[in-house]
Amino acid sequence: MFDNLYKDKNILITGHTGFKGSWLSCWLHSLGSHVIGYALKPPTTPNLFEICDLATKTTDITGDVRNARELRNVFEGYQPEIVFHLAAQSLVRHSYKEPVETYETNVMGTVNVLEACRYTPSVRVVVVVTSDKCYENHEQPFGYREEDPLGGYDPYSSSKGCAELVSNSYWRSYFNSDGCRGYGVALATARAGNVVGGGDWAVDRLIPDCLKAWRDSKSIVLRNPDAIRPWQHVLEPLYGYLLLGQHLCRYGKKYAGAWNFGPNTNDVKPVRWVVEQIAQMWGASFSIEIEQDGSLHETKHLELDCVKAKSKLGWNPIWNLNSALEKTVEWYKAYYNHDAMINTTIRQIHEYEELVKKGTNQQNELQIL
Repeated sequence: MFDNLYKDKNILITGHTGFKGSWLSCWLHSLGSHVIGYALKPPTTPNLFEICDLATKTTDITGDVRNARELRNVFEGYQPEIVFHLAAQSLVRHSYKEPVETYETNVMGTVNVLEACRYTPSVRVVVVVTSDKCYENHEQPFGYREEDPLGGYDPYSSSKGCAELVSNSYWRSYFNSDGCRGYGVALATARAGNVVGGGDWAVDRLIPDCLKAWRDSKSIVLRNPDAIRPWQHVLEPLYGYLLLGQHLCRYGKKYAGAWNFGPNTNDVKPVRWVVEQIAQMWGASFSIEIEQDGSLHETKHLELDCVKAKSKLGWNPIWNLNSALEKTVEWYKAYYNHDAMINTTIRQIHEYEELVKKGTNQQNELQIL
């Protein structure tokens, strides 16, 4: 995979103890990378990071991206070549309760990471992960493109729009400037949709909430069952981040800028549809209870246009939504069966890789013809 680009390289991941960060750490470890993780302690119990014993497979550093000095020390000490910045306050409802924490983490945390990159000569590539919610959402029935206006109604969404602006400013002011020590750092941002997959126990996550409700024989409480979201397995955007990192390493600033990684249009589905599919796969009967608190604004329709990633990176979704949900259910059933979950996790990554290779080979054959 990725022409062995990540093998034996020092890769720093902020937020490596979170859901996405843990899957990315597993994947990079399997690719032979030296993973340096910088994050707070895992946010839930249980959590994927501890279940897969990733502390023994990475250089696990407990820290907060809001602490600029500590972050700089980590960069200076480990001299990473590639940086994936995933650390964030990632919950919309929590952002309403704690807006200051949200902006400090998502905006100034990004500033601190980019400052550390600016003063670390070893850094060649930075991928800043933001969100599909960074766009100014007009409830349009088609996907947002990378050049569409940024915005965000709630503190979380607007903080991700701010992180995009910060990243763009650092790119133009420093990393893309021939006069600023020739930094030679290729910087890109990545915007992904709603992810599913095994090992997610965060609050306000649809599938974990469903599993908890079925375990306790309770109704599933939904805020907005008809809200339409771009669902995808967590490996889909991670494949995009890794592919983007590979192209940034190889071709530099040609691949800098913003990139969308979302599902195909037919996998943009309402919340209720996803619950029904998961229930059928899990073998559960259920009832839905609608949360009556309408005080918080929530987007009704959100979709990404991924033509840029498909045409310029050769990235395409591998698992459709049904397959993504099947893999998610398979993972949780293995967990509740007390299987060795690092094996299940790595096996799913390898299954995904084989489909990527198969698709790449087919594309190459068509080009030859």
